[in-house]
Amino acid sequence: MPTVVMVHGAFCGGWAFESFRAPFEARGWTVLAPDLPGHEPGASPAGLSMRDYARSVARLCEALPERPVLLGHSMGGLVCQLAARQVQPSAMALLAPSPPWGVPGSSLEEAITAFGVQVLDPFFSGSVTPDRHLMRHHSLDRVPKGARRPILERLRPESSRALREVLNWWMDPFMTTSVGLGPLPCRTLALVGDRDVVHPAATVRQTAERIGAQFQTLPGMSHWLVREEGWEEVAGTVVAWLDAALGEDVRRGSTGASARGR
Repeated sequence: MPTVVMVHGAFCGGWAFESFRAPFEARGWTVLAPDLPGHEPGASPAGLSMRDYARSVARLCEALPERPVLLGHSMGGLVCQLAARQVQPSAMALLAPSPPWGVPGSSLEEAITAFGVQVLDPFFSGSVTPDRHLMRHHSLDRVPKGARRPILERLRPESSRALREVLNWWMDPFMTTSVGLGPLPCRTLALVGDRDVVHPAATVRQTAERIGAQFQTLPGMSHWLVREEGWEEVAGTVVAWLDAALGEDVRRGSTGASARGR
């Protein structure tokens, strides 16, 4: 049974997958949902880079007995992309992933958000407090009202450096969020809601083309795919895709072993 490492997005922690992980665990899969560095209770992400986040995921995966499945939401989807060449996961699922270096935004909302992050402060040393109003109306818009408040209360500050590296990649001479040339070394699925304004479908499609991922739009869905109405169908889509992808890899491995035996 595979191990699935679930990587959360900005302002969150591993708790974001508390519901979403259940269908995977019901199948007997092991699910790990770590807090990224600086997102643990009492910690601060100030000054941390996307490379710090990717290294933490890579170290976790390298300590596992077999190559895991990576699953990332939003900024966590970009963390997974950055870790993938080092980890070489058995498969990867990206939910409304942030785009890597070189993939431009496709909407006015993305441009406004990038500008807002850039004028926060002149240095990379700080952290950004979550804007609960924006979260409520752009990320959590399809989360049941009774479930929004617990999410908003658990949001944590995010590294301003990491946010700039994601949202203002063209101003980063170090190309921190570059995932390199060519497809990533694993089967990858990129899902996005057609109502997502944080990472619109057109942007996620460009990301999928850049990394060689299968792309799928989810009708009626927004950004918080791990908990908004219809999240069970999203999880089911990922599980079915992983069953097919991992099963095909097993069949290929068996065929290769038989051929070597002959």
